[in-house]
Amino acid sequence: MRSIDWKLCLVADAEAAQGRDLPNLIEKAVDSGVTLVQLRAKGMPTRKFLQLALQTAELLKAKGFPLIINDRIDIALACGAEGIHLGQDDLPLPYARKILGKKKCIGISVNTLKEAEEAEKGGADYLGVGPVYDTPSKRDLKAILGPSGLKVIREKVKIPILAIGGINAENVMEVMSCGADGIAVISALIAAEDISETTRELIKKINR
Repeated sequence: MRSIDWKLCLVADAEAAQGRDLPNLIEKAVDSGVTLVQLRAKGMPTRKFLQLALQTAELLKAKGFPLIINDRIDIALACGAEGIHLGQDDLPLPYARKILGKKKCIGISVNTLKEAEEAEKGGADYLGVGPVYDTPSKRDLKAILGPSGLKVIREKVKIPILAIGGINAENVMEVMSCGADGIAVISALIAAEDISETTRELIKKINR
C-alpha cells in the first residue's frame, strides 16, 4: 500500500450528487485540496458503477491521487483502486484481506471503541469513525460520538482515523483537535454551492 494523505477525504456519493456530473465534481475537489477520494454508489447497478469507477480511476491516476471504493470489492479490483472501505455489515475484514491481499488498503467504518479495536487487531489500514455529529447520511448507526467519543477511540488505536458525520468548516478544527488524521465528508462538499471554494476553506482549516 502506498502512502496516503488522509487530511481530506471526499466521499463521492452518487446519490448525493443528485444527477450532477460526479467526475467533474471530483476533479474540482481534487484540484482544490482534497487528498483522497472514496467512491460510493450503493443503489447503482453494477455495470453503471463500474463505468463510473473506471472513469474516476483514470481521472485520479492522471493526477496521482488514490481511489478507495466503498463496499464493492469486485469494482475495486476491476478499476485498479487503491483499496476498499467496508461497513460493519459488509464482507468481514479477514475475507476482504484474503481477496485483496496485503498491498491493498482496507478501511472499516466503526461507531464504538470495541469495533475500532477489533478492526485494528484484524489488520485494517485505517478507520472511518463516526458519526461525530448528527447527519442524515449516517443515521443507520446507533450513536452520535461527539468529539469526546472520537477522542476516546483516537487514544486507543494507532492506525489512521478519518472522522466522518456532520463535519463542515464550522466544526472541522474541533474534530482535528481530537487527534483525527483527517476528515471524510459527503454533503459538505458534494452539496456545496461552490465545491472548489468550500474545499479550499476546509483544507485551510485542517492545515492549521
